[in-house]
Amino acid sequence: MTVNYDTLTQTISALTEGETDAVALMATVACEVHHSDNRFDWTGFYRVTEPQTLKIGPYQGGHGCLVIPFARGVCGAAARTGEVQLVPDVEAFEGHIACASSTRSELVLPVFDGGGQLLGVFDIDSDLPGAFSQTDADRLAEILSAVFQNV
Repeated sequence: MTVNYDTLTQTISALTEGETDAVALMATVACEVHHSDNRFDWTGFYRVTEPQTLKIGPYQGGHGCLVIPFARGVCGAAARTGEVQLVPDVEAFEGHIACASSTRSELVLPVFDGGGQLLGVFDIDSDLPGAFSQTDADRLAEILSAVFQNV
Protein backbone atom coordinates (compact mmCIF):
# COMPACT_ATOMS: atom_id res chain seq x y z
CA MET A 1 0.00 0.00 0.00
CA THR A 2 1.36 3.39 -1.01
CA VAL A 3 -0.13 6.62 0.26
CA ASN A 4 -2.57 8.45 -2.01
CA TYR A 5 -1.82 12.03 -0.99
CA ASP A 6 -4.91 13.49 -2.67
CA THR A 7 -7.19 11.19 -0.69
CA LEU A 8 -5.17 11.67 2.51
CA THR A 9 -5.35 15.45 2.16
CA GLN A 10 -9.13 15.36 1.63
CA THR A 11 -9.69 12.98 4.54
CA ILE A 12 -7.57 14.98 7.00
CA SER A 13 -9.15 18.23 5.86
CA ALA A 14 -12.65 16.86 6.43
CA LEU A 15 -11.77 15.40 9.84
CA THR A 16 -10.02 18.51 11.15
CA GLU A 17 -12.22 21.26 9.71
CA GLY A 18 -12.90 23.92 12.32
CA GLU A 19 -10.75 22.30 15.03
CA THR A 20 -8.21 24.56 16.75
CA ASP A 21 -6.95 22.31 19.57
CA ALA A 22 -3.38 21.34 18.66
CA VAL A 23 -3.40 17.99 20.49
CA ALA A 24 -6.68 16.89 18.88
CA LEU A 25 -5.28 17.83 15.48
CA MET A 26 -2.03 15.97 16.16
CA ALA A 27 -3.89 12.82 17.20
CA THR A 28 -6.00 12.85 14.06
CA VAL A 29 -3.08 13.54 11.70
CA ALA A 30 -0.88 10.87 13.32
CA CYS A 31 -3.62 8.26 12.99
CA GLU A 32 -4.55 9.04 9.40
CA VAL A 33 -0.99 9.32 8.12
CA HIS A 34 0.13 6.17 9.97
CA HIS A 35 -2.59 4.05 8.38
CA SER A 36 -2.16 5.53 4.89
CA ASP A 37 1.05 3.69 3.97
CA ASN A 38 2.74 0.52 5.20
CA ARG A 39 6.17 2.21 5.02
CA PHE A 40 5.18 4.21 8.09
CA ASP A 41 6.14 2.14 11.15
CA TRP A 42 6.02 4.96 13.73
CA THR A 43 4.13 8.17 13.12
CA GLY A 44 3.74 10.95 15.64
CA PHE A 45 4.43 14.31 17.11
CA TYR A 46 6.96 15.68 19.54
CA ARG A 47 5.69 18.92 21.10
CA VAL A 48 7.67 21.93 22.24
CA THR A 49 6.89 21.98 25.97
CA GLU A 50 9.70 24.19 27.27
CA PRO A 51 12.65 26.01 25.69
CA GLN A 52 14.82 23.71 23.57
CA THR A 53 12.82 20.62 24.59
CA LEU A 54 10.46 18.28 22.74
CA LYS A 55 8.16 15.85 24.55
CA ILE A 56 6.20 13.00 23.08
CA GLY A 57 2.75 13.85 21.78
CA PRO A 58 0.06 11.86 20.00
CA TYR A 59 1.47 8.96 17.99
CA GLN A 60 0.80 5.58 16.38
CA GLY A 61 3.19 2.62 16.65
CA GLY A 62 5.49 1.32 19.37
CA HIS A 63 6.76 3.45 22.23
CA GLY A 64 8.66 6.64 21.43
CA CYS A 65 11.29 8.59 23.29
CA LEU A 66 9.67 10.69 26.01
CA VAL A 67 11.97 13.73 25.82
CA ILE A 68 14.22 14.94 23.00
CA PRO A 69 16.40 18.03 23.40
CA PHE A 70 16.69 20.33 20.37
CA ALA A 71 20.43 19.57 20.43
CA ARG A 72 20.03 15.84 19.68
CA GLY A 73 18.71 13.56 16.98
CA VAL A 74 16.76 14.04 13.79
CA CYS A 75 13.75 15.49 15.63
CA GLY A 76 15.99 17.93 17.49
CA ALA A 77 17.58 19.01 14.19
CA ALA A 78 14.16 19.72 12.66
CA ALA A 79 13.12 21.74 15.72
CA ARG A 80 16.43 23.58 15.95
CA THR A 81 16.68 24.51 12.26
CA GLY A 82 13.00 24.73 11.34
CA GLU A 83 13.83 22.61 8.29
CA VAL A 84 12.57 19.23 7.09
CA GLN A 85 14.94 16.36 7.84
CA LEU A 86 14.82 13.63 5.17
CA VAL A 87 17.15 10.88 6.40
CA PRO A 88 17.53 7.78 4.18
CA ASP A 89 19.90 6.05 6.64
CA VAL A 90 19.57 6.90 10.32
CA GLU A 91 22.87 5.14 11.09
CA ALA A 92 24.64 7.82 9.00
CA PHE A 93 22.96 10.71 10.87
CA GLU A 94 25.34 11.98 13.53
CA GLY A 95 23.61 12.08 16.91
CA HIS A 96 20.66 9.93 15.83
CA ILE A 97 18.57 8.81 18.82
CA ALA A 98 17.42 5.21 18.44
CA CYS A 99 14.01 5.15 20.08
CA ALA A 100 13.40 1.88 18.19
CA SER A 101 16.29 -0.30 17.05
CA SER A 102 14.35 -1.37 13.93
CA THR A 103 14.21 2.16 12.44
CA ARG A 104 16.27 2.53 9.24
CA SER A 105 15.03 5.83 7.76
CA GLU A 106 13.22 8.88 9.06
CA LEU A 107 11.30 11.93 7.87
CA VAL A 108 10.79 14.79 10.34
CA LEU A 109 8.90 17.97 9.55
CA PRO A 110 8.71 21.07 11.75
CA VAL A 111 5.14 22.06 12.65
CA PHE A 112 4.23 25.73 12.94
CA ASP A 113 1.02 27.42 14.07
CA GLY A 114 -0.67 30.12 11.99
CA GLY A 115 1.58 32.77 13.54
CA GLY A 116 4.79 30.97 12.62
CA GLN A 117 5.50 29.69 16.15
CA LEU A 118 7.06 26.21 16.34
CA LEU A 119 4.55 23.80 17.91
CA GLY A 120 6.74 20.74 17.53
CA VAL A 121 7.78 18.23 14.91
CA PHE A 122 6.01 15.47 13.00
CA ASP A 123 8.17 12.35 12.93
CA ILE A 124 7.74 9.33 10.67
CA ASP A 125 10.03 6.33 11.07
CA SER A 126 10.37 3.39 8.71
CA ASP A 127 11.98 0.01 9.17
CA LEU A 128 13.00 0.24 5.48
CA PRO A 129 16.13 2.10 4.37
CA GLY A 130 15.50 5.07 2.06
CA ALA A 131 11.75 4.82 2.58
CA PHE A 132 10.92 8.51 2.09
CA SER A 133 11.03 10.81 -0.92
CA GLN A 134 10.99 14.55 -1.44
CA THR A 135 7.38 14.09 -2.59
CA ASP A 136 6.51 12.64 0.83
CA ALA A 137 8.18 15.62 2.51
CA ASP A 138 6.47 18.18 0.27
CA ARG A 139 2.97 16.70 0.45
CA LEU A 140 3.10 16.15 4.21
CA ALA A 141 4.37 19.72 4.71
CA GLU A 142 1.34 20.97 2.76
CA ILE A 143 -1.01 18.91 4.94
CA LEU A 144 0.58 20.11 8.19
CA SER A 145 0.51 23.74 7.07
CA ALA A 146 -3.19 23.53 6.26
CA VAL A 147 -4.13 21.67 9.45
CA PHE A 148 -2.26 23.90 11.91
CA GLN A 149 -2.85 27.32 10.29
CA ASN A 150 -5.73 28.11 12.68
CA VAL A 151 -4.01 27.00 15.89
